[in-house]
Amino acid sequence: MGRGKIEIKRIENSTNRQVAYSKRRNGIIKKAKEITVLCDANVSLVVFASSGKMHEYCSPSMQLVDILDKYHKQSGKRLWDAKHENLSNEMDRVKKENDNMQIELRHLRGEDITSLNYKELMALEEALENGLTGVRDKQSEFMKMMRTNERMMEEENKRLNNELYQKEMEAMGECVREMDNGYNQRMRDFNSQMPFAFRVQPIQPNLQERI
Repeated sequence: MGRGKIEIKRIENSTNRQVAYSKRRNGIIKKAKEITVLCDANVSLVVFASSGKMHEYCSPSMQLVDILDKYHKQSGKRLWDAKHENLSNEMDRVKKENDNMQIELRHLRGEDITSLNYKELMALEEALENGLTGVRDKQSEFMKMMRTNERMMEEENKRLNNELYQKEMEAMGECVREMDNGYNQRMRDFNSQMPFAFRVQPIQPNLQERI
């Protein structure tokens, strides 16, 4: 006896619904893999459960973005709004511009120039000469600035040395004045304590008799 047909409608019991989802999801992913291998087809499958969990399958030879882009072009249906499309175009433009700049950079380094024609080589030579001129001008400007800074440092050094010399001279003059004042004060103290006549000692009898 064959299995009876199952009525296609929403399964009310949540447990049974989850079991059926798991089985049929695995079944449809299995069929997608089989048609990819057997028929050399490009298949992309995205399944969202009622809980929001996503399951996907994409043919190994393709990426989901490539399949969606192919679908977008062949069906004519807009899969994203103009904002995202403009962003994608801008990303492609920037990538292309970056690739061109990488090629130009290799050419400036002298790499991969065998494919360039005469005019392109002349343009490359002119660009290199302009770059070399700019580097020399910048180098000359830098050396000029270094010499200016050196002169400023020498002048500042002279000023500081002169200022230091003046400070030292002032300190030396102050020291000399303090020494003179101390000497004069000691002389005044000594003179104030000195008697008007010296007392003759007994060991000098001749002097004592004369007095």
